[in-house]
Amino acid sequence: MNITDFYNIRELLNDEQRLFVDTLRNFVDSEIIPIIENHFSNGTYPSEITKKLAELGVFGITLPEKYNCAGADYLMYGLAMQELERGDSAVRSFASVQSSLVMFPIFKYGSEEQKNKWLPKLASTEAIGCFGLTEPDYGSNPSGMITNAVKTEKGYLLNGAKMWITNGTVADVAVVWAKLDGEVNGFLVEKGTPGFTAPEMKGKHSLRASVTSELIFQDCEIPESNRLNITGLKGPLSCLTQARYGIAWGAIGAAIAVYESAVEYAKSRIQFDKPIASFQLVQEKLVYMMTEITKAQLVNFRLAQLMDSGKATPQHVSFAKRNNVHIALECARISRDIHGANGILNEYPVMRHSANLESVKTYEGTHDIHTLILGQYITGIAAYS
Repeated sequence: MNITDFYNIRELLNDEQRLFVDTLRNFVDSEIIPIIENHFSNGTYPSEITKKLAELGVFGITLPEKYNCAGADYLMYGLAMQELERGDSAVRSFASVQSSLVMFPIFKYGSEEQKNKWLPKLASTEAIGCFGLTEPDYGSNPSGMITNAVKTEKGYLLNGAKMWITNGTVADVAVVWAKLDGEVNGFLVEKGTPGFTAPEMKGKHSLRASVTSELIFQDCEIPESNRLNITGLKGPLSCLTQARYGIAWGAIGAAIAVYESAVEYAKSRIQFDKPIASFQLVQEKLVYMMTEITKAQLVNFRLAQLMDSGKATPQHVSFAKRNNVHIALECARISRDIHGANGILNEYPVMRHSANLESVKTYEGTHDIHTLILGQYITGIAAYS
């Protein structure tokens, strides 16, 4: 009996996929879970695992082998994100940013010179990347961005600021979106470029094991060779579609973690001379969690097929991200209820995942924005413009 794979999706995996997910699951159990509560409490990212994850082929997993990437399918990518977030959202966020928001745009819109320079380094984490789209005053409305680039004799002069940037302070290269002659363009801004600073944001109650930063550009000169070959919002939005796909899988990893903890606790916690798992109200909560996790896993599996066949739409991804993060947060709250007062202790993963998921529900498109994306799909009417 497998309470976290009720419909036996594992049976649909091939041998390579099973081996990969088993290896990664063991890594999460042995290398991440034992240390993550301490990092969360201290507000530090577990950088000691980064090279090991690279050796497992996690970064740029769907990109071609010619760039030292795995050349795997989207199902493998999704399974990887599920396992990493079962450890912690911060670890999955690191991998999502590195793979979907940095390596993907370089592969999709970069020159061959840019690909050869950066992709192998990013795959091995010799280099770390970040993605700069959100601004202090423009989140859900990226078209209003005020960060701008001006053409010069040597390249471009970049001015502006970005906020809520995962990995920003530690990044060696930032994929930055700015307006050039009124159109959104992508630029690669390298660490150490004069006028570029990336202070870390402190005081978070969520994603505490993740590095979150501002990016500040003051007359930052970018060479022509560091411009990406894409114009318009379709550039950054295509990257977000990739990242949202990974989030849809990752959220279920968090849901599985809190669900497993609830089952184990309910079976061992004795009240009124019997385990609380024997009470109808507790069983109803456990059944709800298993049901929603199973439905989300089936959504993810079909979405992976659509991604691999090139038939997935941004709306398909919005559906999965919106639904799966919502149910993961619900599972965390229900699990906290089952754990009672003990649920607030760091002996259990429940409050950490719950706090993290509050951010995951907001970033890469808020729950409400994904609702409006789907509402426009249904009605043909854009309610946010």
